[in-house]
Amino acid sequence: MDKHEYSVSIMSHALQLAARGRFTTSPNPMVGCVVVQEGKIVGEGWHLRAGEKHAEAIALGRAGHMARSSEVYITLEPCAHFGRTGPCVNLLLEAEVGSVVICSEDPNPLVRGSGIEKLQSAGISVELGLLEDQARYLNRGFFKRHQNGLPWVTIKMAASLDGRTAMADGQSQWITSPAARLDVQRLRAQSCAIISGIGTQKMDDPSLTLRVDYKALGSDPVVAKSELRQPLRVIVDSRCEMAPNSKMLSQTGRILVAAVDGNTQRERAEKLILAGAEVEFFPQSNGQVDLLKLLHRLAQLGCNNVLVEAGATLAGSFMAEGLTDEFIYYMAPKLMGSDARPLFQLPINTMDAHLAMSIRDMRRVGDDIRITLSPDSDY
Repeated sequence: MDKHEYSVSIMSHALQLAARGRFTTSPNPMVGCVVVQEGKIVGEGWHLRAGEKHAEAIALGRAGHMARSSEVYITLEPCAHFGRTGPCVNLLLEAEVGSVVICSEDPNPLVRGSGIEKLQSAGISVELGLLEDQARYLNRGFFKRHQNGLPWVTIKMAASLDGRTAMADGQSQWITSPAARLDVQRLRAQSCAIISGIGTQKMDDPSLTLRVDYKALGSDPVVAKSELRQPLRVIVDSRCEMAPNSKMLSQTGRILVAAVDGNTQRERAEKLILAGAEVEFFPQSNGQVDLLKLLHRLAQLGCNNVLVEAGATLAGSFMAEGLTDEFIYYMAPKLMGSDARPLFQLPINTMDAHLAMSIRDMRRVGDDIRITLSPDSDY
């Protein structure tokens, strides 16, 4: 293969390494690094968890003296600032590497171009942009948080072939197969926060926890030994109606109740706080929690990716307000009838007003079909 094909092959491997941290790195980005000497990989690494060694440090450490004059492939611009660890740029300079190939500039304002500039100032050749789209998509939540002040929002819903999510009385267990439910656990494990509404909380009293360990999610041995990280659970509860004895309040992990301010809500909030919840008050939009303000707050808390697991009303609000980046639909091969509950409460009166979606992926999961869609650009 020619030089470009070889570079693409090596960077693809670096991206695969980076993806191994998908359950553990948040709020940091997933990063992979490969060190090549005379056409052979002499060191590689990936970032596992915030506060631990970065991918570059691991790869250079494994390469040892072979890193000198080497070609280094990194999926994201190396940091040039002191955080929980030292600057990775300094490690590259100390190793006297020959050149660096980078997928994308880091959107974090603490880095954004400074790592590349420092390398170039030291006379190290830098190539930027190889497989950039793939790298940005891998860390789409991290990029969106730093560029827009918002997390990446995925709505997950399970429904029958005729688009129904529950019977008229609310009964919904179980629409999908065990394989699909395990797949949802993978979605939860990759999410920093799970958002649900008070309607779902009252009806189902869910825990919204990650109920399997990383080994069950098919992770590699390193990740499988990691401590389980429960996502932040967020209940959109405008009037603080959540019961203090709710199931999730008896479990470990952070719970945030998002409410609209008011005297009654303040009194109810005190009971929820005593039960272990965090309560924050948000501006209202049409009498309900302003969802855009909520998302901004979650971004401030370091959330890169949030998963909306809610009923038709809240899910419909996220769709109607244009706050959805991705929609994952588990379709079960069964019919539940016209009286059953729909996917969304989303009044649309004309064909011209429809919300167009593009299919990104479709595959079978157990007995069900999982369809991943994204809103069209004019959404």
